[in-house]
Amino acid sequence: MVKNYPECYNSLLEMQKKLSTELPGPMKSFGQLHKEVITDAALDTKAKELIALGIGIAVRCDGCISYHVHDALQAGATRKEIIETIGVAILMGGGPSMVYGCEAMEALNQFEEEA
Repeated sequence: MVKNYPECYNSLLEMQKKLSTELPGPMKSFGQLHKEVITDAALDTKAKELIALGIGIAVRCDGCISYHVHDALQAGATRKEIIETIGVAILMGGGPSMVYGCEAMEALNQFEEEA
C-alpha cells in the first residue's frame, strides 16, 4: 500500500494542533525542545533532520518519515543525502529498516513531485 506522505504530513500538523489544545503544557514543551535541538549549532539543521530521519526509519515510524523527509528537504538536503541516510538506517536497523527505507524513498518522491 502506497501512502500519501504529503497528506500524512499535513494531517499530523492538524492533529498536533488539536492535541496542543487538549495537552498544552507537554506539547508546548515538546515544541520548544524541538526548536532548541534542531537549531544550527555544531551540527546544522540539515544534518540533524537527516539523523532524525534515519532514526525514524530504524524505529519504523511513518509520521517521523513524513516529517523528517519534508523538513530535511526544507533544510536543503539533496535527494542523494536523503538516499544515503536511508542506507545508514538500513545498516543499523536491518530488514525492517529496509522496508521503511523504501517508505522514506516514496515519501521523498512524493514531496519532490509536490514541490
